[in-house]
Amino acid sequence: MEKRVMFRNWNWNMAGCLFLPDNFDETKRYAALAVCHPGGGVKEQTSKLYAEGMAKAGFVVLTFDASHQGESEGEPRLWDNPYERSEDVKCAVDYLTTLPYVDRARIGAIGSCAGAGYAIFAALTDRRIKAVCGICCTNPGATTRQGWDGKRSIGDVKRRLDEIAEQRTAEVNGAEVRYVHYVPETDEIDGHTYPDMVEANDYYRNPARALHPNSPNKFRFVGMANRITFDAYEFIPELLDRPLLVVAGSKAGSLWQSERAVELSNGPRELYVIEGAGHFDLYDNPKYINMALKKMTDFFKNALR
Repeated sequence: MEKRVMFRNWNWNMAGCLFLPDNFDETKRYAALAVCHPGGGVKEQTSKLYAEGMAKAGFVVLTFDASHQGESEGEPRLWDNPYERSEDVKCAVDYLTTLPYVDRARIGAIGSCAGAGYAIFAALTDRRIKAVCGICCTNPGATTRQGWDGKRSIGDVKRRLDEIAEQRTAEVNGAEVRYVHYVPETDEIDGHTYPDMVEANDYYRNPARALHPNSPNKFRFVGMANRITFDAYEFIPELLDRPLLVVAGSKAGSLWQSERAVELSNGPRELYVIEGAGHFDLYDNPKYINMALKKMTDFFKNALR
């Protein structure tokens, strides 16, 4: 069962979808999960597939659009601030605690790609999150600083910050707002494009896969500065003492970031690598998603007992 819900993120409304288990009984208490979508995504894409699967496994599951994106409120639109994205996860947990059929002692979080980084970061300081799972895990700050392959230089970062400074001055003095893309548009792909980003284009911009009107593949350029000094992983060794599962594809260019999250954790941890899967196979390929869901079900049933 799926129903649309609204909840508050302090000053604005968040749009979510709540997925309930089969044979749902409102007199019972269920373990619950908050699901955070990838950077440029919305709740109707890969998050919905995982939410449906985990609800079938007996969990109450909440997906939601990030602040400033999709059907959620927040101004300016298409603003991407990593601290707000992590706060979104905490506010989703807030909402789950208000539901009489949710066991407040059994709440977990799930995220995909950048959403995995935000879910982990939220779990560092929100100890209501008793277990966390990252799917194709990335650290949004590291990706922004170092690039998809981890090889971008600090010189490149400083040049980007110079661009941001110039654009911010221009916009406050009346220039048109500049937007950039989360993944390459079709006309931007060439022989130098990372294979994962070619796949990203096919996932997000293809009507046969995940093209959605609320996922326009753009965000405000000057907001990128917020991610350059953000690090979702920095305090994992000290603060993430609850169970962590990271699900990754063996062919994903992001595998190094999934491995890093697990390496840093001092709590119960597991890296589950699905042989043959690429990064975006774990977004909508039924074969690999079913493998991930089986592992996630076992993980959360043990971690949220």
